[in-house]
Amino acid sequence: MDLKTFEATAWAELVAGAADPQSGFRYLTLCTVDSAQQPQARIVVLRQCDDSHRMLTFHTDVRSPKWQEMAANPQVSVLGYCHQRRLQLRMVGRVECYAAGSDVARSAWRELPQHTQQTYTGGPPGEVRVAADERREATAVESGASRFGVVIVRVSVLDAYQLQRNDNQRALFHYSPHGSLQESEWLNP
Repeated sequence: MDLKTFEATAWAELVAGAADPQSGFRYLTLCTVDSAQQPQARIVVLRQCDDSHRMLTFHTDVRSPKWQEMAANPQVSVLGYCHQRRLQLRMVGRVECYAAGSDVARSAWRELPQHTQQTYTGGPPGEVRVAADERREATAVESGASRFGVVIVRVSVLDAYQLQRNDNQRALFHYSPHGSLQESEWLNP
């Protein structure tokens, strides 16, 4: 396999992850740094992947700690691993956060099914609850729109690692801010 094919395969897997809930790359780990300079990692759902511009899109509650962390430091890392493909993708990039009221957030909100919109009507993420089955506050689904944010990661570095029985393959790809490939090289696994 050549570098161009390896890169194309990695991005095709991310595109599939955004489209298929059963894909191994549907759920990725987003890593930020909090105000105490401690690393924070959490699973997010990959909602869109624009492979031509090297962009990943996630949704989140704007009251969440990760939203605040990304506002303070837009540099993030994203990690994905597909067990079936035995493929690990590590990405570094810069986020663009779009809060309620932005065209990006309004458009994404309209595309969400009602059951997903309802996940934004509860209390702030991480806030203490009395019991695990405590009911969400009784608010209209539309109020969730004011808490809904879209996060777009512009990937600047992709480290792809294909595990195989023999001859594991690993490569590093660097991208411009607009997503064009600047350089690539094979790495020792």
